[in-house]
Amino acid sequence: MPNRRHDSWGQESEHYRGEAEGEDLLAMELAELARDLQDQSPQDLLGAIVRAAVQLIPGVEDGSISILLGRKTVTSQVPTSDLPSRVDAIQMEENEGPCLSAAFNHRTVRIPDMQNEQRWPRFSRRAAAETGVRGMLAFQLFVEDENLGALNLYAKEPHVFDDDSEHIGLLVAAHAAVAFAESRRTVQLNEAIMTRDVIGQAKGILMERHKITSQQAFLLLTTASNRTNTRLTEVAEHLVTSGEMRINPSRG
Repeated sequence: MPNRRHDSWGQESEHYRGEAEGEDLLAMELAELARDLQDQSPQDLLGAIVRAAVQLIPGVEDGSISILLGRKTVTSQVPTSDLPSRVDAIQMEENEGPCLSAAFNHRTVRIPDMQNEQRWPRFSRRAAAETGVRGMLAFQLFVEDENLGALNLYAKEPHVFDDDSEHIGLLVAAHAAVAFAESRRTVQLNEAIMTRDVIGQAKGILMERHKITSQQAFLLLTTASNRTNTRLTEVAEHLVTSGEMRINPSRG
């Protein structure tokens, strides 16, 4: 006579073993993603994030990233096809939608079926009719006190995103936010160093040429910047590369 209790335990054991193996595989894939995201430019990194999301998250067919520009504006970047661009454009035109809510309101948004979505009626009606998108997931990219934007994911079939999709998406978004913030800070730091260096070179030229102090040279640069309505860095770069101080207003 079969031991049903033993069979039940065996089935449960197989179930838990399968879950553990799945979690181990996911951990390995996320670790690989973290390595892949190192030492990339912000733009290349965004593309890598979206490609990884499409590969790792169940049900995802396409993706894009919304980057915040100031407090009220977002720009859609690195779409995997024409679909995300069209959907994101509708959100901008209607000024409502899941990507905007995720980006600005510190939240995760799931749309099981666009045709039944009531939270953003103008957007959902147009998106379903004009693009054929049926399911969406949007995850805010947030690190510490810095809101970066949102990871947006799309499907043409309804009810394909479940709790597992959302769970894995949150993990991908967390890795992505940290990597993107670090990449952007690195770029900003390098730009700051380059700016300081070129201004220092320009000051040195003026100090040598006019036998003046560092403070006086900096005053000449800022005066030229204000008079010509040109950024201080551009004034300094022009002096360093051409040997001439820009004295006429910048055009274009």
